[in-house]
Amino acid sequence: MGNLMSPPVKSSLHRYAAIAMSQSRPISTINTDSRARRTMGVVFFTIIMDIVGFSIIFPLYPSMLTYYLGREGDSGILGALLGFLERFDSVAGGGVVVLFGGVLGSMYAILQFVGAPIFGAVSDRIGRKPILLFSLSGLAISYGLWIVAGQFWILLVARLVGGLMSSNISTATAVVADITTPDKRARGMAMVGMALGLGFMLGPALGGLAAGWDWAAQWPELERFGINPFSFPAALAAALAIINVMFVAFAFQETRDPSVAPSSVSRTANPIALFRTADYPGVSQTNWTYFIFLAAFSGMEFSITFLALERFGYGPRGIALMLLFAGVILAGMQGGYVRRMSGRIGPRRMAFHGLAFTIPGLVVVGSASQPWMAFAGLGLMAVGSAQVIPCLTALVSMYAAADDQGRILGVFRSLGSLARALGPLLACVIYWRLGGATAYYVVAVLMVVPLIMARYLPEPTPLASE
Repeated sequence: MGNLMSPPVKSSLHRYAAIAMSQSRPISTINTDSRARRTMGVVFFTIIMDIVGFSIIFPLYPSMLTYYLGREGDSGILGALLGFLERFDSVAGGGVVVLFGGVLGSMYAILQFVGAPIFGAVSDRIGRKPILLFSLSGLAISYGLWIVAGQFWILLVARLVGGLMSSNISTATAVVADITTPDKRARGMAMVGMALGLGFMLGPALGGLAAGWDWAAQWPELERFGINPFSFPAALAAALAIINVMFVAFAFQETRDPSVAPSSVSRTANPIALFRTADYPGVSQTNWTYFIFLAAFSGMEFSITFLALERFGYGPRGIALMLLFAGVILAGMQGGYVRRMSGRIGPRRMAFHGLAFTIPGLVVVGSASQPWMAFAGLGLMAVGSAQVIPCLTALVSMYAAADDQGRILGVFRSLGSLARALGPLLACVIYWRLGGATAYYVVAVLMVVPLIMARYLPEPTPLASE
């Protein structure tokens, strides 16, 4: 691994690798079909638990800002952040509370951008299981810090650790690539997408319910140990991460074939080199297709709450209903249509179809004067995105060689994280300066770019995908 990670981190990873190797043989050596189905179930459960714990914090951002302002005022790190937000708000006009959540979320995503290709490359070298164990343990530690985050700087450190360790999704995706044949790759990635969708539906709902139990109010004497109004949601997230660690430790069988040597790029000590994809025709074009699509789409996700409030007077319950509606369609499409039909239609054509669905959906939402119109537009966008993300993921995996799956999928997920960091901030500027309708029309026009790029993606070759 060269100098990719510090000696303590490398020591921990090698310890996890030794444990993983002592517990199981690679999946390719035993009853592949039944083991693959079991492994897919483990990955599905792991991703859901991971995303639920990650997204528990989403509905808490406004209350968290109020809490830390009340305790610390506008001094220190929090004061510096607020100063930046106020300057940005003078341009975007989106409100400091909204931007506070956006910046914390963007910081998390940027760390995923940095960590995903590194974790993916290391998993190509030492195996998927040790990376999953290491990263999930790191997430548990980050949530533990959140439990005692009575000061803002502790919360910030917790989010920094959590953002880096959440790069494990790229490793979980590489597991799916390991256990699926090229013709079933999109089907496997649809299950990953379904798990992500379910996690993002359940997490915020659980966070909103958990926020009703304030440990600091019930036991004020614990505040000196850092217990705060959000300690119970943090404890739930930590518990889920610990369960996930135990589940992977005992139920997950290593999937990386040790007979396949990792690529020379995966062994490099230069982190910048990990982002190189020129050796695989189609990967760069797919990555940029995904990046532009997700930046535009995540901006829509971020701004839909403002549009629902502005046009229809929706409060948290109405907005949650809209997001749940879209989430149910997304999960249903990925678990049903995409999983069953991707092999017949092909991931290239299906990704193109999905992008084509999102454009009229954006126009309908942008022009919606009645709630049913917004729901109809959201439905079209959910149908579209349900096809785009798993199919583009499958294509990237099919373009890459077997010895480079972790790194290439890590780069793909990394660019997705960067898109999710930039998209909401850009959407905030466009929405509040030009209005909701114009923002959605702009995004609809922008979506034509990945549509054209997807139309001219090359056909995956058997050599690259097997």
